[in-house]
Amino acid sequence: MSDIWDLFVIEYARSNEQPWVDLISGMYKDGVVDLPFSFMLALQGERKVLIDTGFMQDEHSSGFSRKFDIPHWISPVRMLGELDVTAEEITDIVITHAHFDHMGSIAQYSNANIFIQKSELLTWYEAIALPKRFGYMTAIIDPDNLRTALEASIEHRVTLVDGDKDNILPGIHARLGPGHTPGHQFVIVETARGRLVISGDCVYSRRQFSGVNNDGVYAPLNNATGSTWDQLKTLDKVESEIGGDQKRLILIHDSDRWPGLPVIKEVQGYKIVKAA
Repeated sequence: MSDIWDLFVIEYARSNEQPWVDLISGMYKDGVVDLPFSFMLALQGERKVLIDTGFMQDEHSSGFSRKFDIPHWISPVRMLGELDVTAEEITDIVITHAHFDHMGSIAQYSNANIFIQKSELLTWYEAIALPKRFGYMTAIIDPDNLRTALEASIEHRVTLVDGDKDNILPGIHARLGPGHTPGHQFVIVETARGRLVISGDCVYSRRQFSGVNNDGVYAPLNNATGSTWDQLKTLDKVESEIGGDQKRLILIHDSDRWPGLPVIKEVQGYKIVKAA
């Protein structure tokens, strides 16, 4: 069973009073949420793999994240250190999509190989080159992250995943799930408690499956640059993968903060949770 991974959720930031309707269509009456931000660490032998990276917000960062007024933050690198993992030890990074809160600290991991959907990375290189009037598309894309990805590409550390692919690393599988962004992917990890699905941002709330009125109608996101049609197909693809078992779905922005999973550490109110 060499392809089995230990898996951790690492929380590193929280927004303040984010309106639900800004995130999910139809949630007009649901008020606001202090939305958690997280990334994942998968461990197997000598491999130490991140699924997304979080973002930097210290004096050495680009400052891009400050535009979004995320008041509660701790360094993702520091949080990794709480598990006795250094940035230099990270061997691989799987990026669900290129928004700053998901790949905003890739520059910290100069030894890591990066796996990202071909359609995701190349679309953002194209979009960032468009005239300024198209800026809505790239409002959540930090140009410094694209520069870092280009430098890693020149160093032959980037793998452009083309659609669904099993075993991008042994026991880690990529599934194209566009909608939130054009080349978003969700990630499947083989663990001791089965195949777990890491949502990225194609799912913010489990109510997207049941419908905001519990009517069984899939609810798309309001903060997407892809099509509603793609979003709904991606939700269905995730639902098919988990077979209706919500315990197999790990939400990056879980507003309930991963209930039922053991908390390994808590640092200044930020949780490290063992998913498997």
